[in-house]
Amino acid sequence: MRTESGQQGPRNDSKLKVSALIAHSVLWFGLCALLLALCASAHAQPATKIPRIGFLSAVSRSTISDRVEAFHQGLGELGYVEGKNIFIEWRFAEGKFDRLPSLAAELVRLKVDVIVAEAPTSTRSAKQATVTIPIVMMFDEDPVGSGFVASLAHPGGNITGLSSLNPEISGKQLELLKEIVPKLSRVGVLGDVTRPGTPQALREINVTADAFRVHVQYLEVRASKDIEIAFRAASKERVDALLVLGSPVLNSQRKRVVELAVKSRLPAIYPRQEAVEDGGLMSYGASIADLSRRAATYVDKIVKGANPADLPVEQPTKFELIINLHGAKQIGLTIPPNVLARADRVIK
Repeated sequence: MRTESGQQGPRNDSKLKVSALIAHSVLWFGLCALLLALCASAHAQPATKIPRIGFLSAVSRSTISDRVEAFHQGLGELGYVEGKNIFIEWRFAEGKFDRLPSLAAELVRLKVDVIVAEAPTSTRSAKQATVTIPIVMMFDEDPVGSGFVASLAHPGGNITGLSSLNPEISGKQLELLKEIVPKLSRVGVLGDVTRPGTPQALREINVTADAFRVHVQYLEVRASKDIEIAFRAASKERVDALLVLGSPVLNSQRKRVVELAVKSRLPAIYPRQEAVEDGGLMSYGASIADLSRRAATYVDKIVKGANPADLPVEQPTKFELIINLHGAKQIGLTIPPNVLARADRVIK
């Protein structure tokens, strides 16, 4: 039956409603399928991996707080924030060197992306623990002599980083001692001859000593018990001043060394500013804080895919002369004005 207008009746209206409902359902299911596909695609995308690095040190965190701070600064300059887009596994041996191998092995088990070795002793333990995980040296006096790299330009293995070049500046340290002690005739040198870099440092010292006609008395310190023995020998030999070389024992026992130098009223020059901050007279050497800051650039390059074998070992660009006037007063010494004028920092 048709209406007077010639249109279909209620049956056609029902068909239209059914068709509209089907079309709506198809559209709805299509949208749902699209959303599910997008969600599945999002879940399939791998989450951005946050680099995890290991930091290995032979001493306590407080002992090298300036280096830790400088390293953090370097990471920050590159856009890294610890706990947000980079994780750091801190491991400190607290001066117990026999703990280093197990701490290094622990970092390897954690499968960190990079191990940052705070000092040469840490680098050696890390090297013994892995030949695959990249290792960044914060500093080393003689990376080639230590057997860490094949050459500065082409490291060739899984280790790279920075060299402090301390052996080459030992002669300059003796020059500074001569300037503040004009009558210097005998100098005691505290060091560990078994450490890479020490023989070269002694050669540099002897060359300068010959030029100044100064006798060098070498005082071996391989363990903490050797420190007081060395000072007794210095007194017996009547040395006029001390030149302290870098070593794990002398660095970790620096407060004791400083105290004995003051007690013996001996002018002393140290390789690290920390000794001067602890009351020592003077230090001259590569800025370890600057090297620590620059170590972050190696971490950045490696986590972005660089091969440590192809990253040249960089040399120091910043050297610092630090003088402690209170330390000078304690031993009755006056620092010449021309030496004070060259100091990068004067502690009063």
